[in-house]
Order: sequence, then structure tokens, then C-alpha cells
Amino acid sequence: MRQKIYSISAAFLLLFLTVFSSFPAFAAGGLEFYTDYPGISVKAGDSQTISMYVSNTSGSGLDADLSIVSIPDGWEGYFSGSGSQISRVHVENGAESTVTFNLEIPEDAAEGDYTVQLQATSDTELTDVTDLVLSIQEVQYGQGSFEAEYPEQEGASGTAFSFSTTLVNNSAADQSYSLSAQAPAGWQVSFQPSGESTQVASIEVAAASSEGLTVSVTPPENVEAGDYTIPISATSASDTLETELTVTITGTYALELSTPSGLLSFDAHANRESDVTLSITNNSNVDLQNITLTSSAPTDWTVTFDESSIEVLEAGATQEITAHVTPGDSAMTGDYVTTITASCSETSDTAEFRVSVKTDTIWGIVAIVIILALVAGVGAVFKKYGRR
Repeated sequence: MRQKIYSISAAFLLLFLTVFSSFPAFAAGGLEFYTDYPGISVKAGDSQTISMYVSNTSGSGLDADLSIVSIPDGWEGYFSGSGSQISRVHVENGAESTVTFNLEIPEDAAEGDYTVQLQATSDTELTDVTDLVLSIQEVQYGQGSFEAEYPEQEGASGTAFSFSTTLVNNSAADQSYSLSAQAPAGWQVSFQPSGESTQVASIEVAAASSEGLTVSVTPPENVEAGDYTIPISATSASDTLETELTVTITGTYALELSTPSGLLSFDAHANRESDVTLSITNNSNVDLQNITLTSSAPTDWTVTFDESSIEVLEAGATQEITAHVTPGDSAMTGDYVTTITASCSETSDTAEFRVSVKTDTIWGIVAIVIILALVAGVGAVFKKYGRR
């Protein structure tokens, strides 16, 4: 009887094992599908590559199908391995295989949290599902920036342009950024920390903070008018931040004030007008307008011009104008300085003239005659009364 009972019990046990072995097993049965970082911050338009792991502890090697259970509308994703797109992966018992999940986020994705559900199913009906939670925020952690407050400026050649920029390190670690610029030949570009005069080639920016930089741009003196773009960049071990500066050169402005002979001296007499011919040359590469002539002379002197202004002087052209200089009544014999300036809104030039004031010869003769008459008179007095 006891032997019969044992036989029935063994039969029931065998039946139990046979029935339950036909049901599918799940992750706890030996297949695990996971990633180290199931929640990450991303930005619209990103292309993400996420490392996924398939672990097998089932007791024998297996092949697992990889699939996307759910993904937001407009998003795209696929699995890859060894540079190829894949749909299955083989995993030995007690081992782990790595696959990459590639995710494309649309440019118009709005802020918020999104879930992508992925699944691995073995040929022995083991299965596991993992959820990736992706957060889109307006400012993404890890996204730095390099921006100028006023990236477009204009001025004449020879102008030193100054751009205020901000370098933002939005990562979780301090960063050392190398600074560089791609300027046209002959241009000079330098970087200074805001509020400092020291030029630097690199700068340290603490995690989740920013640093101000002044970018000085100096074009060559002979630069032609036009628009010039200067890319600048800040490069760290993990990031390259770039922006562009634009300089508009409005022209090269230069006036030259002289005389046709180049001589900047002349003779004059007190209270008598003397003329000097001036030559005004436009050495700019653009026409100059409304050029005015002014002067600075000793007290009681007068300086006038037959034309006190030039409406338009074409590039490379020269115009002559006569200056009329009259020393004051009390001007003594000697050298004096008279300054004449030609100027317009863009540029100016100044010339200093040495004016030698002379005494007229006739007055010298009169003075000699008077002196001789006085001497003769004194001599006559001594001769008449000297013996008394």
C-alpha cells in the first residue's frame, strides 16, 4: 500500500512539473534588459545614443528580440551594434551583451517629460521591459553657450572694436576653455576677462556658472570698406562653443593739410595782410563732405579764408584754398605760430605755420635819421656851450 501511495505522489509531481514548465518565464527567470541612466535631460532636435544591456542568467545561451513598445509621436529610434542596425542579440549564459539605442528627437518637441518603452524577448519566452524617461527643458543641463551682447558693430578703419561676450559653463564640472578666433589676415583679436586688461588665451569657468569676456578686434589701417565676419570659439575637453562677430568698415578716412610746396612758414608784417596757399588732400577711400577750415592765431591777429568750407572733396582729390593772415598792430619783430585745421565729421588734420614778422625798411631808416639828428643836436650843444 505504501509503495502504491509513493507511486501516485511521484506521478502527481511529474504532472505538476510538466504543466508549469509550459508557462512563459519573465525577468526573474533569467533575462534582464536595462540601462545605467533611465532618466536623462535632452533638448529638442537632439540625437541621443543610449547604451542598453541584456543580461542572461537563465542557465543557457539565448537569442533575444529587441523592440520598441512605445515612443512619442514624431520621435524615431532603432537599435544598433558594431556599427549596424540590429533587431536581435545573442547572450551567453551568465554574460551580458551591450547594444545601443539610437533616438532622434524632433526639432519642434515641446518642453516636458516623455517615455520610451523598450523590450527584450528571448526565444525561450523570457522577457523584460525598460522605460526611458526623457525630459526636455528650456535650458538643458550640460548645454553651454558663448554669446556676444552686440555681435554686429561698424566704424572706420583704425577703429578698435570691443565686444562684450558671456561664456556659460552649464555642465556639472569645472571647465577650462581655450579661446581662439579666425580673423582675416592683418586683423588682431584678443580676449580679456571683463574688468581686466590682461590678455588671456584660456579661461576657467566653474560648474553651472559663467564668465564675462571682452573681445577686442582691431582691423589693419589699410582695410577696405565692407563687412567682415570673425568666428570665435571656446573649446574645453568636452565642449566646443562658437559664435560670430561682424565688423562693418564704413571707410578709410584721412585728410592732409599742407601747402603746394610743403613749406609751412612765411613772412608777414604788422597790420598787413599776407596770403598763404593751402592744399587740402582727401586720402580716404571715400568722398568727404562738409570740410571746414578753422584757425588759432596770436592775440589781435586775424585769419580768413577765401573759402571757409568744402562741400564735397572726392577720394584722392586735392583742393587749394588761400588763407589771409594779418598780424596785429602791436606785433613785434620775431617768429609766431599760427595753427590751421581742416576737419569733417570723420577725420581732421592740423598744420602749424611759423610766421616771421618783419619790420619795414623805411621805418628803420627813419629811426636811424632820428638817432643821427639827436646825436648831431647833442654835439652842437656841447660845441657851443662846452667852453663856458
